[in-house]
Amino acid sequence: MAVQKDWCRFVLLLIDVQRDFWPEETAESFPDFPSNVERLLEYCRVSGLDVVHVRADFEPDGSDWMTPYRIKGETPCIRGTRGVEVLPCAMEMDGEPVLRKRTFDAFLQPDLLSRLHRARKSYILIAGLETSVCVLLTAASAVQHGFLAAVVADCCADDPARHEAVVNGYPFMFDRTTLARLETDHDRWMDMLNKLQHAGG
Repeated sequence: MAVQKDWCRFVLLLIDVQRDFWPEETAESFPDFPSNVERLLEYCRVSGLDVVHVRADFEPDGSDWMTPYRIKGETPCIRGTRGVEVLPCAMEMDGEPVLRKRTFDAFLQPDLLSRLHRARKSYILIAGLETSVCVLLTAASAVQHGFLAAVVADCCADDPARHEAVVNGYPFMFDRTTLARLETDHDRWMDMLNKLQHAGG
């Protein structure tokens, strides 16, 4: 019988799985994305790997839009529009926190860092949309805030060229994993965390 992995030091950040970030072109290029996200969430829930949902959500009046979007006069994921809606594959379950974000980097959401510290998380898995924007910038920020991080490549999507550039282009910053490799990568990640702990990190 396989021994269940201990995921207590890990958390999944599921980023922006919303209609405005899921255009037809992306859906055609990544047809397995919705089912992969469903499988990832199922794995997390069965295995005790905590999930935090982070979603873009902007006011219609533009008061909380990032500066370039104020100039353009439009932004994705405006509250009350269809674009802000969550894809069915990524709906939260009771007890899973949902954080509203108004930036590319989820760590600029004030509650995220304190929440992760309170929960004693050390390793962050990141999945969602879009790979080259909010996934990338959140992963980079996680590392700069003192966490180890990995992008779950087959649970992210974007323009295919940009997606590949991100998941293959930053090995010095964060790890790359897939659904099929979570179990085996876990042991390697635990070794890294234990080394860090013994080194006083």
